[in-house]
Amino acid sequence: MPLIKAAVCHEFGAPLKIEDVELRAPEGAEVEVTLDAVAICHSDISFASGGWGGSLPAVYGHEAAGRVTAVGDRVSGVSVGDSVVVTLIRACGSCPNCASGRPVICETPYDGDTGPLKTKDGGKLHQAMASGAFAEKVVVDQAQVVRISADIPKDAASLIACGVITGVGAVVNAAQLRAGQDVVVIGAGGVGLNAIQGARIAGARRIVAVDMSAEKLEIAKEFGATDGILATEDKPWGQLEQAIGRKGVDAVIVTVGAIPAYNDAPKYLAAGGRVVMVGMPHIGDGATYDPGTFAAMGQGTVGSKMGDVVIQRDIPWMVDLYAQGRLKLDELISGRWSLEQINDAIEDTKTGAARRNVILFDR
Repeated sequence: MPLIKAAVCHEFGAPLKIEDVELRAPEGAEVEVTLDAVAICHSDISFASGGWGGSLPAVYGHEAAGRVTAVGDRVSGVSVGDSVVVTLIRACGSCPNCASGRPVICETPYDGDTGPLKTKDGGKLHQAMASGAFAEKVVVDQAQVVRISADIPKDAASLIACGVITGVGAVVNAAQLRAGQDVVVIGAGGVGLNAIQGARIAGARRIVAVDMSAEKLEIAKEFGATDGILATEDKPWGQLEQAIGRKGVDAVIVTVGAIPAYNDAPKYLAAGGRVVMVGMPHIGDGATYDPGTFAAMGQGTVGSKMGDVVIQRDIPWMVDLYAQGRLKLDELISGRWSLEQINDAIEDTKTGAARRNVILFDR
């Protein structure tokens, strides 16, 4: 079986190890993609730290782009040589959720322990998030890839696979923000910046970024935020009326997995507004709400996984926006690293200063 290099997690919280692993050829409806770029998402870090549990040893990484280099005998829609974005959204296409247009919550389970990856000696190796993209190549289901123009830089394209669709989709699909409405985005990191530009694209009247860093609030304005509020201030939601002329907004998008952010989110809401839950806390962490207020004010909450996207519909739209200069991708990249530097890139991401760090496989 062919060997590829991958960054393997053997112990939660320990550095990843670069080593040779086995990757079998694609079968049936599977596609092999030789990767050009994979971005580091906080979800990868949460898994590798043990915050969400999971099987070990494992290969993480799920925000990638590359070229199709082999296909199974039941693949349609992509061919060898195509440039593609690789996502973690593995959808069967026929379960009730897929059939109703919600492939991100496909009901058909996938066991990454029995996927295409093995250790060099043939032992179990978990393909995390159905992707395992901290590696030179992946074998994934055809449902997980979307063909893109070869002209689009792969480092920029990789970001669309998770952070961009999650942020933009949370506003457009989950919040269903209408033109002229107001929105608060809590967290101005990678996903938060995409929620901000999603609100701009959707025609929001006011887009208020909330973050603990004044520097990030300035960056948020580059992506479309009209106002910024420091979360470190005493009762920061009290600044909302002065900033936008009303006491609450129509949607609050929580893009960080911090419990204080979830506890504070309803305080920014107007009557009839909704909190969109994007950031994922560690297992067992819980937020506290007053259900009576939600009932009396006609407010609501909704979870948003991967921006509720349909990738074959939404990724081509976002790629076209990028080509038109209306969606910022290049500006999201903080640093470019080699696979051998992945632990340094992860540590840099943990500082909170990075927008998105990207691993390039030609380095």
